[in-house]
Amino acid sequence: MGAARAVKLSAAAEEPLVAQVFRALADGKFHSGEELARSLGVSRSAIWKAGAALRELGATIHAVRNRGYRLVHAGEPLDPEKIRAHLPREVRELATLEVVWSIASTNSALLARANPKSGTTEVLIAEYQSSGRGRRGRAWLAPPGGALCLSLSWSFREVPADLGALGLVIGVCVVRALKRLGLEEVTLKWPNDVLVQGGKLAGVLIDLRAEAQGPACVVIGIGINVSLGAELLKQIADTGTAAADLKGAGLADCPRNELAAALIGSCVQGLCRFGGEGLKAFIAEWREADALRGRPVNVNCAEGLVKGLARGIDLHGALMVETREGVRRFVSGDVSVRAS
Repeated sequence: MGAARAVKLSAAAEEPLVAQVFRALADGKFHSGEELARSLGVSRSAIWKAGAALRELGATIHAVRNRGYRLVHAGEPLDPEKIRAHLPREVRELATLEVVWSIASTNSALLARANPKSGTTEVLIAEYQSSGRGRRGRAWLAPPGGALCLSLSWSFREVPADLGALGLVIGVCVVRALKRLGLEEVTLKWPNDVLVQGGKLAGVLIDLRAEAQGPACVVIGIGINVSLGAELLKQIADTGTAAADLKGAGLADCPRNELAAALIGSCVQGLCRFGGEGLKAFIAEWREADALRGRPVNVNCAEGLVKGLARGIDLHGALMVETREGVRRFVSGDVSVRAS
């Protein structure tokens, strides 16, 4: 297999019971506690406790007398072999893939590992992150089966001139993957949000580890909402963020393993091109998907609050905002659309 290899999920006997129950319920059908206990070799009390643990992780489980347990927002269990089977052949030969049940943060885990060899990628995907994070340390809520949380590490032989714009490039790669899966109305909000129907569908987090006289390694985290359910969508909305998921956008039947492969393949292909061509190979697509261009915005930056009209991005990925004092350029900051 050369550079390509898959790190499989632990054998069922080694997985925590909560993970085994999740897999058994992932078809969305009712399963009796007796059936689950018998098939997994544990007591019915242990099944009840595992169901309670899944609820604590954010999963919605119905328990009905004489019918059993059902995972409401069921999602295909992640399987590294199925993911690899959907990867483009050229990407498959470059990728090392690992799927785990639970981890604090996929980005943090990859940052703690050695850099991958230049031209290859290490991918880590988790069913659940206990400390998933977005930009500026914000929490990322993703229940088991209801989302996809993946990270990939990549080493550049030389630091690209437009490295600061890598988040925009990955945004374009995410849009490409989603369009290939049939989701057309996808937009991008500077600097790192993927939107559908005005709600946040996915986010991108870039962590950089660079050496003074060596290659630059980036760890790219992507979180995408698959099927969160009305309760969690409301919970996220109460924090001030309008969220969206693939199910609500009309892509309810997309298997998560196929989705993971599409994202990995698109990102790896994009990283190969970015290393040689920089942002210019992606800027036209980013501008076409720009959700802010021409809209009144607030920019929260180090200098405070700046108001103006968004005028797109420049050739280096900076946000251009037309203010009363003229056009200003922002390389960082939080942007929100305001009433005109």
